[in-house]
Amino acid sequence: MTAPTAAHRPAAHAPLSGLRVLDVATLFAGPLAATMLGDFGAEVVKVEHPRRPDPSRGHGPDKDGVGLWWKLLGRNKRTITLDLSRPGGRATLLRLAATADVVVENFRPGTLEKWDLGWPELSAVNPRLVLARVTGFGQFGPSAHRPGFGTLAEAMSGFAAITGEPDAPPTLPPFGLADSIAGLATAYAVMTALAARERTGEGQVVDMAIIEPILTVLGPQPLWYDQLGHVQPRTGNRSQNNAPRNTYRTADGSWVAVSTSAQSVAERVMRLVGRPELIDEPWFATGADRARHSDVLDEAVGSWIAERGRTEVLLAFEKADAAIAPVQDVSDVMTDPQYAALDTLTTVDDPELGPLRMQNVLFRLSATPGAIRWAGRPHGADTDAVLTELGLTAGELAALREEGAL
Repeated sequence: MTAPTAAHRPAAHAPLSGLRVLDVATLFAGPLAATMLGDFGAEVVKVEHPRRPDPSRGHGPDKDGVGLWWKLLGRNKRTITLDLSRPGGRATLLRLAATADVVVENFRPGTLEKWDLGWPELSAVNPRLVLARVTGFGQFGPSAHRPGFGTLAEAMSGFAAITGEPDAPPTLPPFGLADSIAGLATAYAVMTALAARERTGEGQVVDMAIIEPILTVLGPQPLWYDQLGHVQPRTGNRSQNNAPRNTYRTADGSWVAVSTSAQSVAERVMRLVGRPELIDEPWFATGADRARHSDVLDEAVGSWIAERGRTEVLLAFEKADAAIAPVQDVSDVMTDPQYAALDTLTTVDDPELGPLRMQNVLFRLSATPGAIRWAGRPHGADTDAVLTELGLTAGELAALREEGAL
């Protein structure tokens, strides 16, 4: 497979152009952080084991033997192989680190140190380096050395405990929620460390525990418990903070989601569904009190929606300036006009599979936008090119291969 051409390289005005990132992580949280940086112009070099590629290449469906998840997670990355446990692999990584701004890794604590590639060694070759360490439980504490995955964070954080119906088991998400949140948080942490480097001239270590960002996005639950002893129960699609808030089935068998976080919206919904008298109830005045009367409100909204098709329901809510959205599966998302207007799902030409539609860069910048320059590349496709640019000779590359380091 040919190497990315100059046309694929980030434009000079890309916000992270000139930043070099070594992605030494596997699976999702760490690699996703590197993807986010690459989307906005960073040069990302993906380092994989020569004989054990990143497992994300084999996760989920494939086409013609090519993993599709990798095409998303590996986009905008040059791919090389190195066995860091071998002397030649260790020495080569240190040479790469000397040229880099960021290293992202997610080995269990102590693994890099076992290979003499810990922070003392990395910072010695490059004092400006930022080392992002992404693990299940962080670098210290009683669980630090346990194997950690997003599923454990979803359970441990309290997410699963509040997800699902009241009389049903706790529910785990059917996708990498905790890993994805941690990946986004890691990209933010790296940029924060790089901003600090602008002032101090020195790099530092980012310690990212996957169990922490998901706890942050769960909101004020620890505060509620600390001050009130309140433990949020499972309430299904309902909320303890406002009502009506649920999914409702339409006459044509579709589903819609309604939210009334604002008092004015709740009042509009009641007028729309022909139950304005409920607005005058004393309990209707606050979201928490409305939530205590969810049965009444759900019956009012649900019965009105059940008599109408989805299109009619959506148009009526839109006309009433009330908050509603269709419950869409991925086939609906692919044709949704709002996503189409935003180019949220964009097309990327791939030499292996042809045109691919995937999520676009995460946000839009008016002056220095990000871009997808290429989808995930084959295992080790850029090893020779990257290491030759680093200064290794053909003889050195041959010796590394003989050692099993490449």
